[in-house]
Amino acid sequence: MGRIDPKEYVPRIEEALRRFVPEEKERMQSGLFEAMRYSLLAGGKRIRPVLLLEFCGVCGGDQQAALPFACAVEMIHTYSLIHDDLPCMDDDGLRRGKPSSHVVFGEAQALLAGDALQAAAFETMLSPRSVAAVGAERAAGAAGILAEAAGARGMAGGQAIDLLCGGKSVSVAALQEMDECKTGALIRAAAKMGCVLAGASPRQVAAADGYAKALGFAFQIEDDLLDVEGDAGTLGKPVGSDADGSKSTYVSLLGAARARRAVRELTAAAVEALGVFGEKGAYLEELARRLAGRKN
Repeated sequence: MGRIDPKEYVPRIEEALRRFVPEEKERMQSGLFEAMRYSLLAGGKRIRPVLLLEFCGVCGGDQQAALPFACAVEMIHTYSLIHDDLPCMDDDGLRRGKPSSHVVFGEAQALLAGDALQAAAFETMLSPRSVAAVGAERAAGAAGILAEAAGARGMAGGQAIDLLCGGKSVSVAALQEMDECKTGALIRAAAKMGCVLAGASPRQVAAADGYAKALGFAFQIEDDLLDVEGDAGTLGKPVGSDADGSKSTYVSLLGAARARRAVRELTAAAVEALGVFGEKGAYLEELARRLAGRKN
């Protein structure tokens, strides 16, 4: 089975993304492929595909066979970022240190690029080669998890709640519900998909989900802290946009000190959930602690 060194995760993911979404310069719609690749290959931490690959590995699965599924998660994540940046959504002009897709290609092409990446995710996961590598049952299970996480009960639903709450003061509970859908659903999906692709036990899947749920909340709270305290050049996106839009955040509701404490507590909860995996959970523990102290 294909076991990948964690140091190679991001390079392997980057190479595979280029392969799964080629340039297609000879096609009339080559501009659409260019827009897809512009956002997909713009860098980033690749946290979601890394989680999928690592959980697949710690559960004894074939990480090389899981690579198309890891790339599919990143395609879904990228499509959501393209759409979130649109003027009709969050109206952000900068993403990962570069002009957002709609600024470069126009709103219509950006919208289509997001749509096409969503379709490409399922095309990549459910190709005959991908299915043969992991087995039809596991492939269908992983694809189903991703579909639910991306839809109305997950990421898209979270964005709908975000729009509903825009410019309003909301409770911490409402904010948690939004973030559990908008940010947390895809992070949890990636972890569970890695387990499913490896044929993990229900106990392992539950532990992975617990880890990812805590990690996702900590990640979002840290995002809110960085929006207040971070540097735009380091972050690669504007800072202070939440306050400018009168948006409720964990910092505005809890204060910076309590928000930082929540990040520490959630990180500890994520690490505790890894007990099921023993020493195999060392990299995941390191990842959780590293994300809690990130600067971008």
